[in-house]
Amino acid sequence: MPIVDPSSLKGTMSERTKPSSDPSIDAALSGLKRPLWWTRLGMVAERFVQSFWPVWTIAMVAISAFAFGIGAVLGVEALWVLILAITGGLVWSIVSGLGQFRMPTPEETLDRLDRTMPGRPIAALIDTQAIGAGDAASQSVWQAHLRAMAARVANAHAPEPNLRISGRDPYALRIVAVTAFVMAVLFGGIWRVSDLGDVIAGAPVGAITGPSWEGWVEPPLYTGKPSLYLNDLTGPFEAPAGSAITLRLYGEVGSLSVSQTIDADTEMPAQAANATAYEFLLTRSGEVVIAGEGGRTWQIEMLADQPPVVSLEGDLSSVAPGQMQMEFNASDDNAVIGGQARIALDAAAADRRHGLAIPPEPRDAIVLDLPTPFSGSRAEFSEIVVEDLSEHPFANLPVTLTLTVDDHAGQTGVSVVSAPRLPALRFFNPLANSLIEQRRDLLWSRDNADRAAMILRAVTHRPEAIFDDDGAYLMVRTAIRRLESGVDSISAETRDQVAALLWNAAIVIEEGDLSDALEQLRRAQDRLSEAMRQGASDDEIAQLMDELREAMDDYMQQLAENAEPGEDQPDQSGETMEMTQNDLDEMLRRIEELMQQGRMAEAQQMLDALREMMENMQITQGEGGDGPRSPGQQAMDDLQDTLRGQQGLSDESFRELQEQFSPGQRSDEPNDDGQQGQGQAQGQGGENDERSLAEQQEDLRRQLEEQADDLPGQNTEGGQAARRSLDDAERAMDRAAEALERGDIADALDSQSEAMEAMRDGMSELGRALAEADGQDQPGQGQADGTMPPDRPLEDPLGRQAGNAGSLGSDENFEQREEAFRRARDLLDEIRRRSADQDRPNIELEYLRRLLDQF
Repeated sequence: MPIVDPSSLKGTMSERTKPSSDPSIDAALSGLKRPLWWTRLGMVAERFVQSFWPVWTIAMVAISAFAFGIGAVLGVEALWVLILAITGGLVWSIVSGLGQFRMPTPEETLDRLDRTMPGRPIAALIDTQAIGAGDAASQSVWQAHLRAMAARVANAHAPEPNLRISGRDPYALRIVAVTAFVMAVLFGGIWRVSDLGDVIAGAPVGAITGPSWEGWVEPPLYTGKPSLYLNDLTGPFEAPAGSAITLRLYGEVGSLSVSQTIDADTEMPAQAANATAYEFLLTRSGEVVIAGEGGRTWQIEMLADQPPVVSLEGDLSSVAPGQMQMEFNASDDNAVIGGQARIALDAAAADRRHGLAIPPEPRDAIVLDLPTPFSGSRAEFSEIVVEDLSEHPFANLPVTLTLTVDDHAGQTGVSVVSAPRLPALRFFNPLANSLIEQRRDLLWSRDNADRAAMILRAVTHRPEAIFDDDGAYLMVRTAIRRLESGVDSISAETRDQVAALLWNAAIVIEEGDLSDALEQLRRAQDRLSEAMRQGASDDEIAQLMDELREAMDDYMQQLAENAEPGEDQPDQSGETMEMTQNDLDEMLRRIEELMQQGRMAEAQQMLDALREMMENMQITQGEGGDGPRSPGQQAMDDLQDTLRGQQGLSDESFRELQEQFSPGQRSDEPNDDGQQGQGQAQGQGGENDERSLAEQQEDLRRQLEEQADDLPGQNTEGGQAARRSLDDAERAMDRAAEALERGDIADALDSQSEAMEAMRDGMSELGRALAEADGQDQPGQGQADGTMPPDRPLEDPLGRQAGNAGSLGSDENFEQREEAFRRARDLLDEIRRRSADQDRPNIELEYLRRLLDQF
């Protein structure tokens, strides 16, 4: 291809005068050799594609047609017509292309490159000055202009060729041809194109018709295995049970016959010699035979579908008051499609005394659907079922658990487990426990109605001595009247009404409605003592310990609120001892350890000592209690307010997501702060806030940004770590606001969760930084001052001696992690319970599943 010589460009576009020589201009023109070469090559490619695109379009369509066996379908005459048509089309397209194609001239190449640069610098460099050539000032301006153009030419780059030919091919025939050719290469038989030589040489038609038979093996879809092409298989092979085998015979009818031993349920046609298609299923190992010229035999080994397997992981347990948790494992060689848990009463294993001595009335078993993974493989998985069965007649009785799972082949896996007790709500108040026992006997059999009425009358004989709640007493009396209303026996409807009355009365007595924090603390201590006496399980002990911790926290908070800043402090000269919150937490931890070790007497003794200290406790202000709060403590309080606001906004966002898919059914279930659907962010509005969720989220982000700017101790390592965590929280809040703005609430919930986690990390880092700055861990806003009797030794139930100032405890720092662990467990249990509810919207279930994956 001739290349344009830049040195010969001067004067080609203007013959006015010879331009003055300038080294920079000559260098710029010399550097155009490579860009001009590439520009001309691109122009050749453009014109070639525009002129000859029909050539390869026709060629690709022809190759694809023969690769897919068009030669085997058409006769010789039709095939010759097709070949002549293809040849004619190719000749026409080549001749037409040669007529259209023109090689680009040097001037066209130069003009093409020059148009890609502003100001047409190449034309300027090869041009000459027409006016003012004899004027020195004019020549100076002209030379300056040439140097500016030379600088542009020095950066010249060849333009990209325009290979688009949509204007010449409006129906996109070239794309159809390329697609057909790719499909022919992947799925067709390219070798069939070579058979055209046999046609041209005059070979008989049968030589180009391909195989005289074809066959396929298609495994069941649920196996996920690919189909097999029998023409490519020559030896024995394996296939899953239930695979569909299809055979097609071509050529002269009756020249081939088929026999098989793999499908016992399908009989071969009576006139097999006249059949051209066969279909049967693989139900056993055997062989398939095509008899005749070019026939073949296959030995097929059937891969039997294995039944699914299911098993219970551990024992039935209780994760929250009244909630049963069951973890199971399921597996299959392909996939488990579903399953059920059937819980039936095991009457033989019950303690057949008192009201259980008579035979029980027949009752249907409890049937629960087993959850399966929302996504991913179902060949092997583990899931958890959480259900509240406290009000069911089987509660706290021996049961038989039958787990069943099914697969696509219709096979079922079964596992049967006996449980000594169906986990449910336990009652530790003696009066409530007696009511629940009579309810259990009544649900066991209605023949216990007279006995239950008699015992309940005895219980209510002196109500003023045992009933603290008038409503509970009235419910029990109503239950007695209904039990005694039947002449011989009560109806099933009356039995259920009485059971509901006794349950409600027991709940009121057990849980109560105590508004006083001290009464709640006393009740929690009494329940724990009764549980130790009854030999409660470790799970129940742990739940009661959590209840005791909550009651103690509420009591401490009430004491702190009632302690006036200006009130007189206790006499420090008397026999007093000071305990921090960490000391109280350590006592609770020690009590729990003793109970787990079976040392109930020691645990009860320590619990009694704790009761006495808590009832005699007063809150004393620490140093500087009357003065202003430190910047560090103020920053921690502000961050806690922002965190609570973010939690409330996250709850409101979740309820908004539920409202989208279940209008009118906003969740009233408690959040992880124990509030019933409040979602009220302190200082941030809530459900009654007229601002949008996105605006509330943006306000929280700005509030956190201001708090991060005023964060104390930013020059320390801990302060810097806290600032980084708060910056992460700001970014997550910003993403949440953007998601709420566009209506993507699920994405916003994820970002809000990240923001809260980052804020907690930042507060933790800030706390450590403040502790290091003060040289000690901060116990909180105040200390617990328990005034003890003078004759008591100055040591706590853990055996630790009081210090010089009467302060109990050691130098150890017991981090307050129990509360965080309890909150995390409650949250995880609630997520699991909701994810097991199949009536919830799919998008909510998917969101809950993502949360479980993170745990």
